[in-house]
Amino acid sequence: MSAPAPGPRSGGELLVAQLQVYGVERVFMVPGESFLPCIDALYARRDTIEAVVCRQEGGAAYMAEAHGKLTGQPGICFVSRGPGATNAAIGVHTAREDSTPMILFIGQVGGDTADRQCFQEVDYRAMYAPLAKWVAQIERADRIPEYLARAWAIATGGRPGPVVLSLPEDMLSSVAEVALAAAPQPPCARPADADMLRLRELLEAAQRPLLLLGGSRWPAAAREAVRDFALRFDLPVATAWRRLELFDNDHPNFVGQVSASMPAHQKRAVLDSDLVIALGTRLCEPTTINYEWLASPTPRQTLVHIHPDANEIGRLCTPALGMVASVDGFAQAAAALAPTPG
Repeated sequence: MSAPAPGPRSGGELLVAQLQVYGVERVFMVPGESFLPCIDALYARRDTIEAVVCRQEGGAAYMAEAHGKLTGQPGICFVSRGPGATNAAIGVHTAREDSTPMILFIGQVGGDTADRQCFQEVDYRAMYAPLAKWVAQIERADRIPEYLARAWAIATGGRPGPVVLSLPEDMLSSVAEVALAAAPQPPCARPADADMLRLRELLEAAQRPLLLLGGSRWPAAAREAVRDFALRFDLPVATAWRRLELFDNDHPNFVGQVSASMPAHQKRAVLDSDLVIALGTRLCEPTTINYEWLASPTPRQTLVHIHPDANEIGRLCTPALGMVASVDGFAQAAAALAPTPG
């Protein structure tokens, strides 16, 4: 539900107030004159929202990406137009590759000078289109809650990733009276019961199964449930590239991090698998060991791919069993799955 509108506020004040409603406690930024109303609003909330001021936009974007990866909530970054926006592109690209929820706000020239190739003007919808899940420009202050709700839902839903919002100067300084909105909650998609029974059949028929963990938005409870699932079925566990934190690296069931550079004895355990259960991870160059371990389009192993975004299942490798489910949803279903007695 939306909260009652408290009175007219500037676009910058509305934007930061909406972030506060969403529970944002930290943002990363390089201050610039193109989003001064946001800076003023952040200063007014300095006791509740920490503004981490960075020396360079690439560092700010990397910090926001790391924050999103660690918390599962969108990392928030503010940068100025032109060079500020281009410097931040590397962090946005990393968030896209690593499925990290992130929102980048870019100060933009005002509507009165738009499309005149004025100082540091860039069309961010064109520039960021291949790097972000969604790119938009907010033209009216009264639509800020709408745009932020959509940005939050896109950044955290399906395969998480970065969203870029361009903020014209005159929009941020204009005044509007509009209600703020509650943060969207991504659905917790769960696998069908029949798919879980099929998974158990595949596990019990396999000689050398392997559980591959990856992706983002792993709640602590989901990690514990997946660990218990692996132990019940005595599964070797590997993690996708840059996802070592998803399983105890000292555990006897841990195989290692899947990549072309993994040690030979760990790589052998991966290459010899006859059943691969890929949970939460997309299949790409590192997770397929340069597309040789899990061949495209048809792997030689039996592949089970569980991912919250249906577009990722079968995109590179055709699975024997695909499940559209969040990590949390699968973990809840897996908690009730046990080997067949006897």
